[in-house]
Amino acid sequence: MKTSAPETLSDRIDPARAEAWFATFGEDRGIDVGVALPPFAHLAYFWRASVHDALGADGQEGSGHTAPMSDLPLRMWAGSRLRWHTPFRAGVAAKKVTRPIGVTRKSGRSGALDFVTIRHEVFQRGALVLSEDQDLVYREADAVTGEGPVESGEADERRALKLDAVTLFRFSALTFNAHRIHYDAEFARGEGYSGIVVHGSLLAACLAAFASERIGTLSSFTFRATAPLLLGDVAWMCRAGARYWVEGPRRRVSMTAEAG
Repeated sequence: MKTSAPETLSDRIDPARAEAWFATFGEDRGIDVGVALPPFAHLAYFWRASVHDALGADGQEGSGHTAPMSDLPLRMWAGSRLRWHTPFRAGVAAKKVTRPIGVTRKSGRSGALDFVTIRHEVFQRGALVLSEDQDLVYREADAVTGEGPVESGEADERRALKLDAVTLFRFSALTFNAHRIHYDAEFARGEGYSGIVVHGSLLAACLAAFASERIGTLSSFTFRATAPLLLGDVAWMCRAGARYWVEGPRRRVSMTAEAG
């Protein structure tokens, strides 16, 4: 494995794209320059517009641009630890600096696993707006996807999470995510899933919005993906204190999170 150099991407943070973000989550509103954007809206920006021939099987460039390179073929966004230092604002030019900070190889029941952590830092007007440590897991092609834990605690609050194919399509378009597991059922089954997979980052954005309704503007959010949620699964967003999770069929937990 080799380590790539830090990368800097710039973006104008177009308010029109922010309006598309809100529309994807069911809210029709205009966005003026300077408006503070919700958690995870930064995912709609800083696209790396790679040509089709440069994409790997997961819809991303090669086997992992801006991260330590792994010789394992399948990549999963396992979780992140995010901190907002100041609001991320529409219409204010920004840059994102990404660099690798760690990589570890382990062996599990599914074979070899590479655990990679990369750090993203977003700046506007010279100030640090957002920092994120993103955890990626690379695995072997024939690895079996896990069922995930069963939530044993009781929720203080539960809300139905209703996602359809249009929402997944729009989210893929907004985040420039070409991974076919999110829109091609036959491809997803070939990757070991039983249907189209809901984006982990979409679940995280939904949980963060759920948390924001209760505690106001978030300063931190940590999430971990634990099992796939499939399109058509009956799912719930749950909360117990500052702990949040997405619960799917048979009370299988797809994601856990903490908000502050």
